This record gives sequence, C-alpha cells and structure tokens, in this order.
Amino acid sequence: MQTQLYFATNRGHEGADRFAPDRYGPRFSSDGMENLRFGRVRFDVDEAKVLELLARRREHTGAGDGEALQDYFARCVKSSQRIECYRESIPDPKVNETAQGAAVKLGSQAMFADLQADMQQGRDLLVLVHGFNVSWEEAVATAAAFEAVINRHDPQLDAGQPFQPVRVLLFTWPSDGSALPWASYKSDRADARGTSGALGRALLKLRDQLHLLGREVRQKSVEVQQLRARMADRPAAEVERAVAQLEATQLCGQKLHLLAHSMGNYVLQNALSRVYEFSPGNQLPRIFDHVFLCAPDVDDDALEEGGGLARVHQVAQAVAVYHNPGDTALKISDYTKGNPDRLGQRGAARPQALHQKVYQVDCAPLVTGLTQHSYYTNGRIARDIRLALQGQTPLARGLRATGLAPNCWSFVR
Repeated sequence: MQTQLYFATNRGHEGADRFAPDRYGPRFSSDGMENLRFGRVRFDVDEAKVLELLARRREHTGAGDGEALQDYFARCVKSSQRIECYRESIPDPKVNETAQGAAVKLGSQAMFADLQADMQQGRDLLVLVHGFNVSWEEAVATAAAFEAVINRHDPQLDAGQPFQPVRVLLFTWPSDGSALPWASYKSDRADARGTSGALGRALLKLRDQLHLLGREVRQKSVEVQQLRARMADRPAAEVERAVAQLEATQLCGQKLHLLAHSMGNYVLQNALSRVYEFSPGNQLPRIFDHVFLCAPDVDDDALEEGGGLARVHQVAQAVAVYHNPGDTALKISDYTKGNPDRLGQRGAARPQALHQKVYQVDCAPLVTGLTQHSYYTNGRIARDIRLALQGQTPLARGLRATGLAPNCWSFVR
C-alpha cells in the first residue's frame, strides 16, 4: 500500500536533483532560508499494520495509537520514500512574483491547483507545522499519521454523524533531528526564528491564491447571470446544464485550517509578524477556519495583547489551545532551558484576557504521565480536533467546562 503526503519546505535537499531529491536534511536550503520547495512524498506501508495501529486502544485516549503510527511511518519513509517536487523555472529576482509573466512556472501555483482539485472532492485542508527535534522522515511520518488518525471513522462514536475528511499539508522546517538536550534545542530555536520568514511567505502565497480564487468566483457569478440572460428563451434543462458546466471551476466550499505543534508555534508566532508586514491596514488576513495550537512551546502570555501570538485570532474563525500540565518535554523547556512557563503546560496565564475566539482544552485527564507530547495524534484528541473542524462546540464534543473561565474546557476520562 502506498501513502502520499503534500509538503512545503525550506530544508536543503540531499541528492543531485533538487526536484527529485533523496531526502531533505537538517539545514536550510542552499538558495536561502526563505526559499520554498513544494512537492509530494510517497512511501510504502503495510496496510494491515496501519489498520492494526489505528484500531489499537490506548489507555484513556481510545482507539488510534498515533504515536506508534508515527514511529512505524518514520521507518517506512526512511526505507521507501520517493520525493517529487513541482518543477519550476527561475524567476527574475528584480520582479515581483505576480508580475513574472506566463513564462515563469512556480511550484506553489502547481501545488495549489492540485490541492484545489483535491478539495473539490469534499476534503478540508489542514496545514501542519511540526516542532522541536524533528528530522525530515519524522516530520513526514507525523503528518501522515495525523492524517490517518483524524480520518479514522469510529463506527460507534461517529454513527449517524456527518463525516468530513481532511487532507494534511506538511510545512517542514530544518529542525535539528538530534537528541542533544542543550545544543539541539538552541539550534532549533534559532532555526525556528530563521524559518519564520519562509512560513510567512507560504501564508502570503496562500492568501494571494485565495484572493485570486475569490476574484474568479465573482467574475464567474457575473458570467452566469449573462449566460442566463442570453439563454432566456431556451428550455430550462438546457440552461441548467450550461450553467453547471460554467460553474464547474468555482470554489469547492471546503475550509482551510492550521495546526502548529510544540516549537512550531514559535515558528508561527514569528511568521505572523512577516504576514503583518506585508498586509494592508491594521489586520492580518483571514485565511483559516480553525487554528490549533497543540502543546505550544511559547510563553504562557503569548496570546495576550502585546504577546507574540496576540494577532493569531485575526487569521482564523476560532483558535484552540491544547495543553497538558504533565507534558515532560515542556517541563524540560521550562526548567532546563530557562524559559518562562509554557502555554502548552497549563494554558494561558490569564485566560480571561484572551480574545473571544480563543479557547483552551486541558488534555491532562487523557495523557497525564506520558513522556511524549505528540498526544494530539491519538484517538480521542484527534477525533475532538476533527469534530471542531466540523463546527461542533466544545460542549457538543463532550468536553467539560472547568469553571476557570468561559473559554476553559477539559477532556473527561
């Protein structure tokens, strides 16, 4: 069985052909830290093994062992990966991308076209930004595992409910990939700051693509009205066939989402500054429906006014923070790296000070005691994220109000 994942990266490629590399390494692209490559990676898996891990039950989090699936996928990626980048020509560095002309082929545009076609099949798109100490293979495995788990349909829990499939697009940056507790963390944090420009560029490209599609839809609406006027004396069935053919390229109606994990939230925090720099007015562009900040390795006041993530609500309809006081990785970040309390431990320092779009979910009843902090890929938590994508409120998803503030919720064991 073959698995496929879309990706965007500013990692440096390894191998002779940059459009069909052997893999991506721990350093920035030789073309600069903001250079982006877009593509797909395919790898072989044992379908029976994948189904077994998706059905495996973990204590409290239910069926779907996403962390074990990540480990399995990482081995499969390492042994069988085939990377295909969208080929592109070299643009004129003196000319803005929008003015390059038809002769210049951009990889981002080719990937957006494929993703748009994929979304027209009824899938939402979720951009995943990984965290600290993650190699290329581990990044691909994490995104692929999350896509598999979030799309797992539980015949008992999901019986009779609408099911919204999700496509995951991986944004992977040169996270060190080693386990040195001091050096690799400092290296990754510096690389996270450096890579924020690349993520900012990617978000700006996405913004421009959405604006372009919006203009096309508005123009299509005008053309439909003109077509109906021209065919006013024709049979109704013939008119509707012509209109349906004309409307075939309209927006699919699916939604875009973003999930940042661990230090990926620090990348996002810095990327928002880049987006703001190139956005008109005093607001960030609305790009996403939901933004999920999972085990965020940023200060616990980052969402407050003046904080690094204070504007994140402007790019989304809703922002959810998933945290766990027992997160060992964030305790290490807190105590041994000299960082202030982390948002991913106990949530926001002052939840009453958050924007009304922002709410937080305490995952401790499901994951207390686990040493890893990729718990968002496991059973009930991944399902909760999927239900949020479908528009269900925390109460409808079975979460419990903690009483700390109206925006504070908790899983129930």
